[in-house]
Formats: sequence, C-alpha cells, structure tokens
Amino acid sequence: MLNMKMFLFLTTLWLSITAKAPDTALAFNPPWYKFLIDSIPIPCDPDLLPHYEAKFITDKIQIDGNLAEKVWIEAEKSPSFRDLIYGTATRYDTRAAVLWDEDYLYVGYWIQEPNLQASLVERDAPIYRDNDVELFIAGQDSYYEFEINTFGTIYEVFFIWEEAYERGGFSQMKEFDRTKDKVRPFHGVGFKPHPRGPRIGFWNWDFPGLKSSVKFQGTLNDSTDIDEGWTVELALPWKGMSALAQSDGRNLPPIDGDIWRMDFSRFNQKKAPAPATDSGGWAWSPHGVWDSHVPECFTVIHFLRK
Repeated sequence: MLNMKMFLFLTTLWLSITAKAPDTALAFNPPWYKFLIDSIPIPCDPDLLPHYEAKFITDKIQIDGNLAEKVWIEAEKSPSFRDLIYGTATRYDTRAAVLWDEDYLYVGYWIQEPNLQASLVERDAPIYRDNDVELFIAGQDSYYEFEINTFGTIYEVFFIWEEAYERGGFSQMKEFDRTKDKVRPFHGVGFKPHPRGPRIGFWNWDFPGLKSSVKFQGTLNDSTDIDEGWTVELALPWKGMSALAQSDGRNLPPIDGDIWRMDFSRFNQKKAPAPATDSGGWAWSPHGVWDSHVPECFTVIHFLRK
C-alpha cells in the first residue's frame, strides 16, 4: 500500500513535471493517485461524474439575481439536483448553469421552494444553517467554497491541502498567513480522513471582485402562503482566481477545451418526510457521503468557445 510520505514525494515530482500542463484534470490526478484511493476509497464513482459544457458569451450580464436575460434563458441547465448521499430524486427542483467570458465566470441557480425562509444576515455567518445554495471551485492544491441564502448573505472559505501549503508556495503569500485570525485546520465533514489528508481553512479570505445577487419569487419568512422559489446569480472574476491557479498555472481566463472541477449544491433545513430518503443536501453531482469537500466528486466543467 502506498503510504503518505511516498505519496507526497511522488506528487511533488509529478507537479514539477506538469506545472504548466493545460489539462488541469491530468495534474489533479497523478497516475499513482489510485493506489492511495484504494486504501481510502473515494465515495463517488468517477465514471459517473456529470460533465457539462460551459459556453462562452459576448453579451454583457447584469448581476441582479434575475435570470430572465437571453443568455440565461438559452443556457443549458443542469439536470435536477439529486440527493447528496443517495443520488435519489428530490422533492423540489434545483438546477444550475455556467457561462463565461473574458472577464468573469458566471453561475446561475434556479431553486424551487414553496416556503422561503432565511435568518442569517451577517457576512460569513454559518449560512449552511439556513436553506442555501453552494458553489465549490477546485484548484489543484486548493479549493474555494461559497454559500448564499435567500437574504443574499454570503459565506466564503478558501481551503489549501496541508501537504501543499509549503510545496505549492502558498506559505509565501500574505493572504495565506496561517497565523492570522480565522485560520484553522479542517479535516472534512462526513468523509474522514481524505486521502490527501487535512486542509487549512482560511475563513478570513474574500474572493476579490465577487458579485452576487438573489431574487425570490414569493414572500420571505411567511409560511401562510406558497412561494415559487428563488434564483441566484454569481459573477466571479478570473483575475480573482490566481490562488486557485497557484499550483498548476491554469489559464485565466480558460482557453477553449480547458477542464475544471466545480461543485453545485443546495442544503435544506427541512427534509422530506418518510418514507423518502432525503439527507437534506442535494447536488448536481452526488458524493455518496455527507460531505461537499471531496473535489474528486465535483462536476467536470468543459470550457468551450463555440
């Protein structure tokens, strides 16, 4: 069995070879990685991961939460999210779409919800304790987490794999000073230990230039009526993703054919009643475990200019 010291040595060697590899999926999974996976199996089947073609756009988008613009109407939406653990159908429809241009990555969510509820209004409050939608973007040695509730309150964290903190040069970046406040170890949620080991979480990190907006169709925090749901619109500037590209030097913005890994999910405070199997978490790409922090289970995004 491949032990962790040997894994780290081989990984360092592999990354020195593929430092500027255009295929980030290759650099993300060095050829011996499967041996470590065999000792701590990843909970999802890589052959069943969804693939999505993100289309390049030239029209300008106004970030107002209203996904009625032509580019969003014509965007290919994901299939309806499935249960995060069980992969089963869910009682309400949730879909996402991805677009991009030279300046931004755009993500839209359509969330069916008959009882709109939210309580948290302070930035970086634990939004996962409300009904929310979430976005994760994976780098080679790091990943970004974003959450938002129906109030439009956001929560952000940047995670770096502990074994890559020194090797990947993150320790030399002022924004990732691990001695600062709101920086602490993170070992995952329901999938422990991860084959790559622990992460360092930077709860003090904010995505530079992030734009986000929410629009709801109904009445918020009023259980006397039936609501339609809410929509979320995000714009993340490529120039704010330099930390995600720190290890593999990926193209910012991507070029035609580049492949990234992203996760799209929704968490609900009320579950469907029995006999339904509802974990309370739904995702585009089910993980097979109560844990969004498994980049190997993220949706495969192909960036296309056609």
